[in-house]
Amino acid sequence: MNSKEIARLACEAMEDKKAQDIKIINIEQVSTLADYFIIASGSNRNQVQAMADNIDEVLGRAGIEAKQMEGYQSANWILMDYRDVVIHIFDEENRLFYDLERIWRDGAVIDRESLNA
Repeated sequence: MNSKEIARLACEAMEDKKAQDIKIINIEQVSTLADYFIIASGSNRNQVQAMADNIDEVLGRAGIEAKQMEGYQSANWILMDYRDVVIHIFDEENRLFYDLERIWRDGAVIDRESLNA
């Protein structure tokens, strides 16, 4: 499974849990860290954890295991590393504070539909 398919599955899993403001940033041309950063918000700790759980379950069923997951207990910023796809799930306050979209603005923000192509 390639990074685009992983990103698509992760977005679907987040959408199933009512993720807010999902941003997909293609960073292939600006970093060797990953191909995609996916950033989303949840309105409370339970929702943030539910999104992470659903991503882990959906990708796990597809045979994709996280290399690393951090921040699950506090759930104000959960980072999920799937090698070529790095997922950041924030509560609203921390998303504004860390502003990853600004930090990675050299990457190309793509729309959800382009992952289906």
